[in-house]
Amino acid sequence: MARSPALALTAAASLTLAALAAPGAPPAAADPGSGRVLGGRALGGDRALGDRALGDRALVYAATARFQVHANAVAAGYKPDQYCVVDKAGSGALGYPHFNHKYDNSVDPAKPAALFYEDDGRGGKRLVAVQWLVYDRDQKVATDDDRPTMFATAFKGPKPGNFSGQPVHYALHMWLWKKNPGGLFETFNKAVTCLPGTTRPKPAA
Repeated sequence: MARSPALALTAAASLTLAALAAPGAPPAAADPGSGRVLGGRALGGDRALGDRALGDRALVYAATARFQVHANAVAAGYKPDQYCVVDKAGSGALGYPHFNHKYDNSVDPAKPAALFYEDDGRGGKRLVAVQWLVYDRDQKVATDDDRPTMFATAFKGPKPGNFSGQPVHYALHMWLWKKNPGGLFETFNKAVTCLPGTTRPKPAA
């Protein structure tokens, strides 16, 4: 009997946790056809990270594997945005944001504030990235003395809110489930595209 994709990915995440805990663990495999990463050490540059950063990354895999099933993410409180987000300054996209504001200000690897999905070509959504979001203490974009760090990587920002009511904040994206040619922690991914008609309409002049 064939296992469901969600169960297979959960198993992969569990194997990743075990592999990262073992000294001298070999790099994990990736699915070259989809660009999806199936192990915590599939992307380059990991040898420069410490054991804590690698272990924390494995925790993200284990915590988010079930969200490969889109309905599981919605049931867990991640509210879908109906629009796909593109990089206005260049090529690439973020995909569809799904925020769970209960996890705003979280620096827990297992509790990202947002998930990002892309169209899977079959009318569904495929998980590609996660994000942590921390509010800036003094709400001034000119100061950054409270910049958080995770995975041995500094958050980007502080930056103004992306929508009405969102505070000045720091953010860290992690392309955990789809390889980003620009880097694991880059904001936008050139390998992600928004289908025609899926982006937010421009305000009327």
